[in-house]
Amino acid sequence: MSEVKRDHPGVIAPPPLIYLGFLLAGWALGRAAGLPEIGGEHRPRMAVAVVLIVSGLVLDMWSMGAFRKRGTAVQPWKPSTALVAEGPYRFSRNPIYVGFALSYVGLALALQSWLALAFLPLALIVVDRGVIAREERYLSAKFGAPYEAYRARVRRWL
Repeated sequence: MSEVKRDHPGVIAPPPLIYLGFLLAGWALGRAAGLPEIGGEHRPRMAVAVVLIVSGLVLDMWSMGAFRKRGTAVQPWKPSTALVAEGPYRFSRNPIYVGFALSYVGLALALQSWLALAFLPLALIVVDRGVIAREERYLSAKFGAPYEAYRARVRRWL
């Protein structure tokens, strides 16, 4: 019987759902427990929130555009057909996940949830271990030396 080899990294879950799950869990648990909300003036807090959310979305769109330009899938559960090292990928191997984290912080501020903010490191650990580590093994096996050279040249996060 022949072994079927999958052509994707086998991530544990779609990364946006990981971030959203931790954000909503932190917000909901904080509300249910009656934890104090993030205080401060509404307008400045919301201005910071909007800047973070928009910055994250812009970084995500720029990053996704680099994937589309190379003709490869953005979704980590689909095969990669090209190594992307242009645009924001010159500075971070995972700019989409950095963008998600920026938007996460902005949304936690907008929701006034300390607990959602406290859950961000947990989300980052899950993404790092359950998504990025798997993507890196996959890309190393698929692209070999060019990926390893890229990996040595560019940081994982920032």
